[in-house]
Amino acid sequence: MSSPPQAPGDTGFTSLRKRRGDAVFAGLSLSAGITILVVLFLVAAFLLWQALPALTAAPEEVRGGQGLVHYISPLLFGTVVSALIALVVGTPLAIGIALFISHYAPRRLASALGYVIDLLAAVPSVIFGLWGFYVFGPWLMPTQQGLIEYLGFIPLFGGPASPKSMLVTGLVLAIMILPIMTAVNREIFLQAPRLHAEASLALGATRWEMVQQAVLPFAKSGIISGAMLGLGRALGETMAVAIILSASARFTPVITSSANPGTIAGDIALQFPESSGMDVNTLVASGLVLFFLTLLVNMFARWIVSRRSEFSGAN
Repeated sequence: MSSPPQAPGDTGFTSLRKRRGDAVFAGLSLSAGITILVVLFLVAAFLLWQALPALTAAPEEVRGGQGLVHYISPLLFGTVVSALIALVVGTPLAIGIALFISHYAPRRLASALGYVIDLLAAVPSVIFGLWGFYVFGPWLMPTQQGLIEYLGFIPLFGGPASPKSMLVTGLVLAIMILPIMTAVNREIFLQAPRLHAEASLALGATRWEMVQQAVLPFAKSGIISGAMLGLGRALGETMAVAIILSASARFTPVITSSANPGTIAGDIALQFPESSGMDVNTLVASGLVLFFLTLLVNMFARWIVSRRSEFSGAN
């Protein structure tokens, strides 16, 4: 049986070149993935090596004189509390801003707002810290005093109110993580199937009902991914926290006073320049805890996204 006629321009050399290009691209992609894993492993190994003296030292040799766990645990608590405040406040704002830009605002206004939101990501964290310390913290004092007066029976609100409180720090962090969360949500909302949205509107749904029926179910995994990116930024923020927060080595649920636990990143930034010997190893050990905390947060986020993906409508 004779072979089928060959199409013009379809030569064996072209096919071989395509296969070689695919092989090169696959090799480069594999190398990039392996490089990321190697770098991650090397960072973890370096932190563990530098933190080993503090991990094996006697409690009285560690900064504070009461052991590594006693030193790091308040910092870990403060890190989680400030990041959670930022996440709880920032996530609804990011979703609302992204929905307004993608489905409600006129095109010109949406473009301008998107540009402004993206521009916020370029503002240095030290600027946010100075603004929070000199402007936002004093401005929030009446609100904090009102929370203490009317909601003082809740353990979160206690006095005396201070512009250097955990609440001020968490709200500034919420503003800092807005750009990245809004950008992710906006792109996900814009990728929602247009036919689903048009079908919902054709059946008589209002615009908000259309968003509920066609946009938000599709974007669930993207919203979670954006929230976890923002949480990772809040967990590792340094300068803004170091400038605003009045830190102390204690556990307290109160977020409106100056008696706050510090954060790991802020403590490293403040203490590292003047530290030496075992103090450096102690700070690196706290950095190792922060490294694994962010790793666990991202692993948890990937697990949630993988569970949601089959119901998102993306496939």
